[in-house]
Amino acid sequence: MRYLFVTALLSLTLHSAVQAGSPSGKTPAENLIAPTLAGQEDLGEMLENLGLLHKDDKSPFLQEFWLLGRFHGQYHWSDGSAGDDEGYETRRSRVGFQARLLDKMTVHAQMVSGSDYEPFYNGFTELWAQWAFSKKLALTIGQQKHRFTHDRNVSSRYINYLERSMLTNMFGADYTPAVTLLGRVDHWTYYTGIFSNATGPDMGDAFTNFDSGYSYLAAIYYDLGKVAKLDTAHLYFSYLHSEANENATNLSRFRDGVAAAVIATKGSTALVTEVTAGFGAEKGDAVGLNFQPSYFLTDNLQLVGRYQIAASNGDEGLSAQRRYEREAGLPSGDLYQAAYVGLNYYIARHRIKVMTGLEYATMGGEEVWTASTMFRFFFGPHSGGPFPMNQMLDGHFFHAN
Repeated sequence: MRYLFVTALLSLTLHSAVQAGSPSGKTPAENLIAPTLAGQEDLGEMLENLGLLHKDDKSPFLQEFWLLGRFHGQYHWSDGSAGDDEGYETRRSRVGFQARLLDKMTVHAQMVSGSDYEPFYNGFTELWAQWAFSKKLALTIGQQKHRFTHDRNVSSRYINYLERSMLTNMFGADYTPAVTLLGRVDHWTYYTGIFSNATGPDMGDAFTNFDSGYSYLAAIYYDLGKVAKLDTAHLYFSYLHSEANENATNLSRFRDGVAAAVIATKGSTALVTEVTAGFGAEKGDAVGLNFQPSYFLTDNLQLVGRYQIAASNGDEGLSAQRRYEREAGLPSGDLYQAAYVGLNYYIARHRIKVMTGLEYATMGGEEVWTASTMFRFFFGPHSGGPFPMNQMLDGHFFHAN
């Protein structure tokens, strides 16, 4: 039944998007093949509003209504010096809606399934309401994403790798009830909030039992503009403080965290460099470097790389990636290194893409090689922000223009 529901929902959103984007005088089928033959419009442009069912800025009540969803499926092969592991996983499956009401209010609800649909209903990643006081200031209340580090702030719809970095994942940030404020002043964008440190499938319990402690987050981006002949350049800084207790399901390892990043693009090339540190953990403090270069070979084909190094003052202060690495025998330790290379093919920009990757990781005298192939699909509104958030760079070879 659940598969029929998802299939019907996808069919509805695809139909609405194709109809909305169809040029006069063409059937939806002709509109799908015409860009390939004539080069007038690519599939990503055609599906730009995939999931948008209603838009009327003149309406006094309902200005926009989106269906939204996400499907991420992937297969991995991990071969380690202390073990091996392989298998398919439905990594993310989400469905919901977003509506803009009364011009200033946005309501967002997104149900999540467990890994491989076990269980089918596993609560909500997001269940919030936002009030925009102006175009530069908004208050959000409800279940929402914890955005510590640029690495985590980038939505999984746009990440270029199998998983986020090891140290990012060690913090254990997730979606929890919170009150946050987002604003912009000149070249500065700021984000701050108070978060509960626990959530679960029972949203009523998550919204009423605040007995897990709390965490505080403050983050800023600074837009440097076209400095040093770059096309885009941003600085990022964030600070996290967590008062977790025995009831916490999130952010229970480090008491404090800091992160700083430089994000730059020029032509077909992008580079993200981020330093993250965590303090106050029982097993030791940790600091890590996350270095992410990428290069668009063509408008649709992207070469990506990543190098991670992290260190701790505790013998077991670092934990290998829960997925893939631990299953293949990579232990905890005090020094972690990993190198990743991959090719990503964008069928319809970020809406539909296929990704492949190969990663080598070592810690505690053991090593693991992980090869992966991934399929990513989503419908609903885009998110903005510095690279790679909803951004495609011009390909070096065979650029359309």
